[in-house]
Amino acid sequence: MSKKSTVMTEGAIWKEILFFSIPLILGNLFQQLYNTVDSIIVGNWIGSEALAAVGSSGAIINLLLGFCIGASAGAGVVVSQFFGAGNREGVRKAVHTTLAIAVAAGAILTVAGVVTTPMILRAMDTPQEVFEQSSQYLQVYFGGIFFSVIYNMSAGILNAVGNSRRSLIYLIIAAVSNIFFVVILKMGIIGAALATDISQLLSCIFILGFLMRSQESYHVRLRDIRFYDNLLGKILKIGLPTGFQNIVISISNVIVQSSVNSFGAVVMAGYAAYVKVDGFNILPVLSFSMAASTFAGQNVGAGKYDRVKKGMWVSTGMGVGYTIISGILLLIFAPQVIGVFSGKPDVVQYGIYVMKFFCPFYWLLGFLHVMAGTVRGTGKTFQTMVVFLVSLCVCRVIWIWAVLRIDHKLSYVMTAYPVTWLIGAVLIALYVWKGKWMPEAYYRMKKEV
Repeated sequence: MSKKSTVMTEGAIWKEILFFSIPLILGNLFQQLYNTVDSIIVGNWIGSEALAAVGSSGAIINLLLGFCIGASAGAGVVVSQFFGAGNREGVRKAVHTTLAIAVAAGAILTVAGVVTTPMILRAMDTPQEVFEQSSQYLQVYFGGIFFSVIYNMSAGILNAVGNSRRSLIYLIIAAVSNIFFVVILKMGIIGAALATDISQLLSCIFILGFLMRSQESYHVRLRDIRFYDNLLGKILKIGLPTGFQNIVISISNVIVQSSVNSFGAVVMAGYAAYVKVDGFNILPVLSFSMAASTFAGQNVGAGKYDRVKKGMWVSTGMGVGYTIISGILLLIFAPQVIGVFSGKPDVVQYGIYVMKFFCPFYWLLGFLHVMAGTVRGTGKTFQTMVVFLVSLCVCRVIWIWAVLRIDHKLSYVMTAYPVTWLIGAVLIALYVWKGKWMPEAYYRMKKEV
């Protein structure tokens, strides 16, 4: 097997997961730099209203990208199981089917994003003073989202075969170029969005070039990109629940953003500043979750079921440990961290205020996401979708609706996050304990023993 791929069916579990996770963590952090650099420059050189515009845009961006990330997760499970089983033809067909999905989804999202931006912003009750800037930023951003979709689906392929290092290299190049173009273009909020588009184009070109040059089973030929056999159905069966989950959770976050918008532009700016920090904190957790999915998928393909369960506890421990440490550090350095995004004391004050509702409870989110990652890697994405929808969507929306009827307080809105994280952690723990989430072969083996 090439050194460019990592077989996770052998060796020390903690090493396999940790060494695979580190490039994912670094890559996700660099990807977060795209919109964060925009926020820092916009907040300091254009103003707090522009920062609020970029911040309110984030919820919509995550909403429309959610489906693609879900489809990528579904493709990753299928590719990793073929790869773990040593089925080269299965890998080849799954890879090209995945890219066909990416092309179609990217085209649809580009059109949908550009056309529906004003309607979505109005539905979110975006204040008039930031409406025009939010609309401009989003429409330019969505003009280049096609390249982001292609990149993310391609990165999902590489992650599935254990190659998390290559996509990291391309993300670093893209992040640095994003900073360069933001500074060079000097076109205000439109220039910030355009710089992101250019950077996404570069990362897309680099990763596709690597896949096309590779001689491994995941080698890509442009003429072979199409839907194969029953793989479209299989990938969508696994990926659609996760995509739907991401979309609906993003809708719940849009509802939270709408509630925050009702407190005015200064609160919006403080909340927007912390949301960027939150991204840097949560992305490593999602990286551990992705590592857990790849580890589980490869070992399911190889029939090493006990190793799947051991990997779940190791990766969950890593995710929880990280969130405890990061939450403490963020609270200690809160003024300095939020101060990076804005020099206005009232904006910083609200950013620190929001932080206190997140940081002490991140470990719950770490537990939920990483444990769900293992279950997702076995192909049980519908069940994890139900857990996430009930906790992070239904319960969150009900909470927001109920508390704002009691009193219009920001603290009531922010409490929705730790409460729904706790509900999700309890639900996933119950499913892992009582549910049948391993392949049927595992339970047959248990009966025979």
